[in-house]
Parts: sequence; C-alpha cells; structure tokens
Amino acid sequence: MDGEEISPVEEDIFYHYTVPSDIGAEVLETGPDGSNFTTALPAQLSSDLPAELTGNGPRSMILSFVDQLNTTLGIDLFSIIATVATILVILILTRIVAGMVDKALTVHIPRVTAGGKVGIDVETEMTFRTIIRRLLVATIYIVGIIMVIYQIPALSRLAVTLLAGAGVAGIAIGFAAKDSLANVISGIFLAVFHPFRVGDYIDFNGDYCQVEDLTLRHTTIKTWDGRRIFVPNSIMGNQPIVNWSIVDPIITWRVDVGIGYSADIDKAREIMLDVARRHPLVLKNHDIAVRVTELGDFAVNLRLSIDVPKRDVAFTTGCDIREAVKKRFDSEGIEIPYPYRNLIIHSPQPTAIEERDLPQGDEGGCSAS
Repeated sequence: MDGEEISPVEEDIFYHYTVPSDIGAEVLETGPDGSNFTTALPAQLSSDLPAELTGNGPRSMILSFVDQLNTTLGIDLFSIIATVATILVILILTRIVAGMVDKALTVHIPRVTAGGKVGIDVETEMTFRTIIRRLLVATIYIVGIIMVIYQIPALSRLAVTLLAGAGVAGIAIGFAAKDSLANVISGIFLAVFHPFRVGDYIDFNGDYCQVEDLTLRHTTIKTWDGRRIFVPNSIMGNQPIVNWSIVDPIITWRVDVGIGYSADIDKAREIMLDVARRHPLVLKNHDIAVRVTELGDFAVNLRLSIDVPKRDVAFTTGCDIREAVKKRFDSEGIEIPYPYRNLIIHSPQPTAIEERDLPQGDEGGCSAS
C-alpha cells in the first residue's frame, strides 16, 4: 500500500503502520522525529466528556462507595438491584393479569353468556366458568412463580437440576400429594360431566343441600339450615348423590297419614284430596292420589302423592297439608290413633310335681298369711 512509514516513538515499542496515501502529512501531528504521537482529543469533544472519563477529576463518591462495597462483600450491587426490580415487576404483572382474568370470567363474560345465549343452561355455564376461572388463575400464578425463580441465579440452577430429575421427582410428588391431585382431577371431571352444577339442590348424607361453589380442591354445600359443608371433590365424585334440579325440577312428594281401623277410608281419602287441591303449590294438572300403603299394627296407613314445582318447596308444602288434614279429621270425627299394644299374660296351671312341692295351706300359688 502506497504511503510513508512512521518511525517508532520509542526504541522498545515497534509500530509499523503505513499511513494511507490519501491522508496528507499536514493532517497528522508529528513529533520531532516525524512520528505521529497525537493523544489529545478535539476541543469540541473533550469539553463534553465527564471528568472521570478523561482522568482529570475525582471519581464520583457514589461510584467509589459502590465499588468498595462490591469489593468488600464480593457482590455486584447493581446486578442485585436490577434482579429485585425485575422480580417486583413480574409479581405486579402477575397480580394484574390474574385479576383481569378473574374479573373477566366473573363479571364481563356472564353479561355475554347470560340467558342461555351459548346454548347451555345457566347452571352448567356457571359451573364451567367457575372451574375454568380457577384453573386459569392458578396457571398464571404458577407461571409468575417460575419466572421469579429463573431471575435468581441460585434458584435457577436448582430448578434446572430438579428438571433434570423430573421423572423421579414427579413420582415422589405424585405419591406425596395423591389426595390433592385426586381432588383436582375429580373437580375437572365434575365440571365436564356435571352430575351436579353450581346452584343445584341435592341430597348429601341425608341432608337437603344446595351446591354453592366448586373449586379445584373441594365443593361447598349449603344445607337447608344454613350450614356450609366443604367436601373434597374426590368424595363428591365417588358416592351416589340425589340431584333434585337436573333435567326436570318437578318432583313427587308424599304425605303419610294413619287412621283408625274403625274410620271410613273413603271419607278420609276425600278429605286428603280436597286439602291437597286447595294448596297453591300443588300442581293441579298432575295426578293427585291417595292409596292405602299398609295395614299396620294399630292404624290403616294412607299415602297422599302430589307434584310440586321444585324440591325446596316440597317439605313446607307437605307440612301445610299434614296440618290441614289433621284439623279436618278432627272436625269430621276421623280417628288418628295412638300407638297401642295388647299385653296378654298367660299363667299356666301347676304340674303334679309343683303341687306336691307346695306348702300346706297354699292355694293357687299364694300362701296364706
């Protein structure tokens, strides 16, 4: 390459640099020996640089303190501050996203799907929405926790190590948390196959209840007397449950009454039918019947069968009819008998051996005094 060669500034330093021919000698500042040793910066640049970078001023006190602290503790303070700030941002974003999803599935989506607009009934739609909402919120929090773990180098390495042994860890966790996993899976199955839905009336362990909530772990049930029962989903999915609300809410309710054997059965039947037809909650276009179900020890048992709109009014309707029937029977002279028993005492005659052993003067087993 054409040009002139610059001689070294010092004997022990060898620079062999050929100046391009298009750069004139007047551009370069040369030393006494013709070498270019320019080290100064242009004035328009040097005036804008901090004194710490040019080496002409004292270092910042904050930077000096940070350097001393990093050297003493063996840490990188700026890196720690950046990691903490990133973790806080992740936590805040996780909370905001989880809240938005929860609000969307609780408030906004029901406005769109209200009134069966999606082709399914209200109870089924509510059950699906409840379980999906809990699954999505739980997934968002899990993802947020994983992102926080990966921001911490020590925990990140631990997570990678655990991931390498995920097979063994999965088996161990599966055995340790089998009940919790069973509840989660049962909750998903209950939401998909919906043997009962949120808002349905059911019989659970002999109690009349309403399903209030369905979570990933348990089902919340409200009994007729206001008690809340929290039942694990695995139990709810593995036992028979009477659902009074599914398909057709109309049910048949029975009222049993016993009358005396001397009472007129036809008259008693007529009174019971008349009382049932007068009650406002009895469905008049359905069959209303009174039948003899048993000839008991002390009464003839009659059963009144009526249809009511739904289960939650059946009990009170039966109570009203039972009270009205009792009053009508009293006014019509039809007996509702008390339980009674006939007690027969049989005293056998003494045998010849027993008579021989009796004391003299005794008669009929009674001694004279």
